[in-house]
Amino acid sequence: MTASAVATPTTPQRAGAILSVLILAAVVCKLNIAAGPVALPAIGAAFESPQALLNLVAVGAPLGLAMSVLYFGALGDRYGRKQVLTIGLIVIIIGSVCSAFAPTIELLIAARVFTGLAAGMVFPTTLALITALWADGPGRTKAIALWASIAGMASVAGAVVAGVVLAFLPWNAAFLFSIPLALVAVFIIVAAVPSHIAESNEAVDHLGGALSTLGIAAIVLSISLGFAPGGAGVGIALLVAAVVLLGLFAWRQVKATNPLYDFAVARQRMFWAPAVGGLIAFGALSGGVFIGTQFMQNVLAYSPLQSGLAGLPAAVGLVIAAPFAARVLGAAGTRTAMLVGYGFLLVAYLTMLLWREDTAYWLIAVGFLLIGIAVSFVSTAASRALTSSTPVNRVGMASGTNDLMSDLGGSIVQSLLGAVLAAGFATAISQIATQSAQAAQVTGDMMSALQSSFASAAHVASLHPDLADGILEASRQSLVYGSFSGYLIGAGLIVIGFFAVLFGVPSKANEERSAKAPGAGSLGSESSAAAAERASAE
Repeated sequence: MTASAVATPTTPQRAGAILSVLILAAVVCKLNIAAGPVALPAIGAAFESPQALLNLVAVGAPLGLAMSVLYFGALGDRYGRKQVLTIGLIVIIIGSVCSAFAPTIELLIAARVFTGLAAGMVFPTTLALITALWADGPGRTKAIALWASIAGMASVAGAVVAGVVLAFLPWNAAFLFSIPLALVAVFIIVAAVPSHIAESNEAVDHLGGALSTLGIAAIVLSISLGFAPGGAGVGIALLVAAVVLLGLFAWRQVKATNPLYDFAVARQRMFWAPAVGGLIAFGALSGGVFIGTQFMQNVLAYSPLQSGLAGLPAAVGLVIAAPFAARVLGAAGTRTAMLVGYGFLLVAYLTMLLWREDTAYWLIAVGFLLIGIAVSFVSTAASRALTSSTPVNRVGMASGTNDLMSDLGGSIVQSLLGAVLAAGFATAISQIATQSAQAAQVTGDMMSALQSSFASAAHVASLHPDLADGILEASRQSLVYGSFSGYLIGAGLIVIGFFAVLFGVPSKANEERSAKAPGAGSLGSESSAAAAERASAE
């Protein structure tokens, strides 16, 4: 039999076990990130922390993931994806333990960022391994679709699981429940996943990796800290640093022999415009859930479990919309599918603007359902656009950008809306306190504590029973105002994203012409599944 007569496998040996464990590893990352916001009220009460620090607890893990995803993805391509994946899961376990037993709010923030950095080693590597182990075609498409849908579900389910845990245990336990899954994943990866499949032998641009990591971190922190009371100076300084660092990163990528990010690919309209649209949409999802969780627990008095269950309609929306999103994408193209998603997204935020102290659950459910439907449309279209517009030999860049859409978008928008929430809360409660009949009893220190966060205000109320009712009512009204401000800013961002997609993404006809261009997305060599077959045999 000649070599040409040998059938090329399209999937690796033990494909089911490999795909299952790669999805499990992605789920571990999403569960870790989702647990933070649900535990915030309990954390705030335990440490008596201001809202600005609570925002950093929530954004810490997404920040660590977003800032490292490009660099760690390149390290995996060069030095071994299986090895990076295994190390990342072990470090997630360490970071989770450090988070659970952090003695101060500052160390908790550091532990959350550390955990996010570990997730940056894991999450993009799972998609890169699927791409390397499954040959291009229906098998890979189905594997990626399953990976994406379950990982998306885990983002919502993580809040529910955390709520169940917190119904019986203190806040510390919210950071521990993913550890058994991580341990299982490590053992299966070592036993089942082949090593060194279709990896690069090019040098890694370490300087570019450091610049991108620091630049992304500076962007997120400038937003999160800049909107906090008294944080304008720090925010501006970090924003300037981000501009400088990312400018240097762009210059480095143009000059580097082996750049982390190929601008020849990134400047295509079918790459950058869907990426921008996806970034804003995922950010709206993260920001909406972040504000909604605090609104439900502090204003509507939901327990952590109830607030987690209340967000389940978002998961339902993701699932039920997926087949419809695929049909619209196939029939009408990327731009139309993304615009449909943005329409649902805007209606979701307009619904959230109606939330008040006496809001019935059905209106909460409608908001979350619509946001899930919206993200299903946008993410399906954006992910396909990124991978189809990128040559196969640069698909790691597409998977890294796909991760950045959700991770960086979530970090930036969650930081922005969290900062707006904090600023709105502080402004409103100050006005209410100074205009109340008991204003003379509110000292300067009390006012500072009241403006800090809802949890801090509740603590002040517990120390002053004669003022408790007034303080708690003022706190609820102030959080309603802060939530409204956050959702209003979010709606504005959604409008910006809508027009970016409308004018940036090509029409279906132009998209099809681009796909038929010579060499489009076709650079590759031997089947990656064939390489995996040989590795298994060895």
